[in-house]
Amino acid sequence: MLISHYFEWADVITGGHAQSVQNQRKMLDARDIEYTTEPVLDADILHLNNMGPRSIYYAKRAQRADVPVVVHAHQTAEDFRESFAFSNALARPMRPYLEYAYSLADHLICPSEHNRDVIETYTDTPTTVLSNGFDPDRLTGFESLREEYLNRYDLDPPVVFTVGHVIPRKGLEAFVETARAMPDLDFAWFGYLNPTGGGPVDRLLRSSETTRLVENAPENCTFTGYVEDIRGGFAAGDIFFFPTKNENEGMALLEAMACGRPPVVRDIPTFEWLEDGEDCLKSSEDFSEPLDRLRDPELRERLGQRAAERSEAFTLDTIGDDLVDLYRQVLSS
Repeated sequence: MLISHYFEWADVITGGHAQSVQNQRKMLDARDIEYTTEPVLDADILHLNNMGPRSIYYAKRAQRADVPVVVHAHQTAEDFRESFAFSNALARPMRPYLEYAYSLADHLICPSEHNRDVIETYTDTPTTVLSNGFDPDRLTGFESLREEYLNRYDLDPPVVFTVGHVIPRKGLEAFVETARAMPDLDFAWFGYLNPTGGGPVDRLLRSSETTRLVENAPENCTFTGYVEDIRGGFAAGDIFFFPTKNENEGMALLEAMACGRPPVVRDIPTFEWLEDGEDCLKSSEDFSEPLDRLRDPELRERLGQRAAERSEAFTLDTIGDDLVDLYRQVLSS
């Protein structure tokens, strides 16, 4: 079996989308599945990870050549809103574009049940839910970085933290305002202030709302900017605060859970698989109450342990066979 595993704009896209593609390739490597990263038509399957214009071109060529097309549905118009500058305006034409793009696939991979529910309003293309997963190897040894990162950013435990792009959709306003309401706790956002980490292009893409919220954040709310070794964020943090408004899955959440960090999440359909009071705490608006409860180290330990156990279902070792099985299913249909 030869897979054409193509990721259009690989040099531009970062974050969970890019990490998902790396995860897929690591799963294929572990199972000795041959693949090329070029969009070739002499493969058994064309697997596309970003439906830009070149991907649409090759999907149509694959149709004519009777090569099955698998597409990862990483993007929805709903998930794109409140991201970067101009994202709300672009989300309107993005939906019909994605409706067309996803209809070119023989099979769609959705990273969560919620994502599938959304995608099924776009197209009647067959879908399979397959988590983006997380790579435990990326987290190995994170504990050893705790003191270094606490000192680097002058943080006092217990630290309320998150990891990822600093964008409004991720719950930026809720993060900042909750920090303002809880001045005796340190809040830290580890990761990008913008898509690529720095420079004039990033300042152009950063929304005015993001700039306003970051520049007016209280003193106990730290934005680290790009962190080369993201393990440091999981080491320094104690409570993973993820007030995202819309999410296809949330890879950083899975990683935080694997590190035993109890999550506080917004009560949205994406996180229906999490159980409030068992492996997380949920809230719709006021996040101060669940965060206040997690000042209790025994509760943090209990929820963190259960979160770590729950995360085991999402490791690359656990889900890798499902990806290969899907390829075989597509080839036999």
